[in-house]
Amino acid sequence: MEWIVEDRGEIELWTIAGEARRNSISTAMLAGLNAELARAAGRRELRCVVITGQGDKAFCAGADLKERAGMSTGQVHAFHRDLRAALRAIESSPKVFLAAVNGAALGGGCELALACDLRVAAAGAELGLPEVGLGIIPGGGGTQRLARAIGVARAKDLILTARRVKAEEAAALGLVSAVVAPGRLREEALSWAGLVARNAPVSLRQAKRAIDEGFSLPMEEALDLENRMYQDCLGTRDRVEALRAFAEKRKPVFTGE
Repeated sequence: MEWIVEDRGEIELWTIAGEARRNSISTAMLAGLNAELARAAGRRELRCVVITGQGDKAFCAGADLKERAGMSTGQVHAFHRDLRAALRAIESSPKVFLAAVNGAALGGGCELALACDLRVAAAGAELGLPEVGLGIIPGGGGTQRLARAIGVARAKDLILTARRVKAEEAAALGLVSAVVAPGRLREEALSWAGLVARNAPVSLRQAKRAIDEGFSLPMEEALDLENRMYQDCLGTRDRVEALRAFAEKRKPVFTGE
């Protein structure tokens, strides 16, 4: 079993079940991720997915280098293609993904965390993109997503030096949103997921699209995009429910309609 999935209704917790291999990205792990993404896409009630690693040593230490050593060039290219597609699926999903970084998040593991919308890390966890020291560069979106997350200058610092940063520095850089005690990471991550999941599904989807798709656009085009995303929310039943709930002084019950 490469993934353990806990269904909590509007939230799911996905755990990479490969502690002995530092939760590395193997062919089986990647196939499992793609299968879970396809399954989750069909769950209308699902609003937030928390991804973490098994144990307390690694969130995901990158590619399984033992497996990689036995791959042909063609197999490496196929693996890399599938990894890029999976990370893009996370990024473009209408669901909100939160990475609970419980330990080392290196190379592809850091790229997995970067593809998520939110990141919370355990104190002492390490994050980094060490690829230039291995004769390659980050190839799972790391050069692009890191620069967008923390700025070009800081991204160049981490990528060109190949240095690893502790969770505390990662938070100062804006790479993670919060640092929590290791023993409380799961609880805190699920709490954050709960803050997300209480909101209207259409609104979550449209807000995520407005941020991601508008980031690289000129301001006027980005504002037009935001307006289109906003207009799509106006005709929903959830908006009517939110107004009714406010008037009745109760929590709204959203259905995604």
